[in-house]
Amino acid sequence: MDALSRAVLTTVTAVVLAAAAYLSELGLVAVCAAVALVVALGWPAILDLPARVGSRVVVALGGLGGVAVVFATRGEPFLQELSAVVALAVLLTFVHELVRPDGRVRMVDSAAGTIAGVLLAVAAAGWVAAGRTVGGTTLVVIAALALAVGTATSVVPFSPWLGLVVAVAVSAAVGAGLSWALPDVTPLAGGLVGLAVGVLGAVVREGFERLPTLTARTAAAAAVVVPVSVTGSLAYVVGRLLIG
Repeated sequence: MDALSRAVLTTVTAVVLAAAAYLSELGLVAVCAAVALVVALGWPAILDLPARVGSRVVVALGGLGGVAVVFATRGEPFLQELSAVVALAVLLTFVHELVRPDGRVRMVDSAAGTIAGVLLAVAAAGWVAAGRTVGGTTLVVIAALALAVGTATSVVPFSPWLGLVVAVAVSAAVGAGLSWALPDVTPLAGGLVGLAVGVLGAVVREGFERLPTLTARTAAAAAVVVPVSVTGSLAYVVGRLLIG
């Protein structure tokens, strides 16, 4: 899958997440769970890990566990139990390495790559947490649409550095602009949220740009949703600092 196709699909994923958040919390939870599963399916292929099935299971359990725990948490901070999920997933990673039947080749690569995948998948739970803050629905919609529009600008054939600057600037402008039409978020806060997700989204997209492993469908699918997943926790943290 080429960069243009990935950008289009990332944009669509972010728009779907924004729509789900606007409609219901359960819809947002379902989209976040799906994002975590796609990350789990494709991340081991991106890193070309040696024991992919076990890595996929560990990452999937971590991602789904993170979304479930945040959904079940009542009262701030909504990410307070997430560290326990990550710790258990790390423990499962070590168990997975111990029971591998292939001679444990590239064990360090496998363990490190699996733990990285867990962190990326768990980050999707940040969208659920963001939806529960003050002005939560508005925050999620602004952050997701800012990411979507910023990603869409990457289809324009700018030079690499100019493309990054344009994507970040557009994300910030969209965040500020949407705050005028939506309640609970000031234009300054909306612009800063858009700026934050724009920077992280652009950096992640550039990181995937030259990876040869993205020819596999599962790897390409993970590369599509990783920018959406990782910006979830960022949206929550920035929103809590700026909005309350």
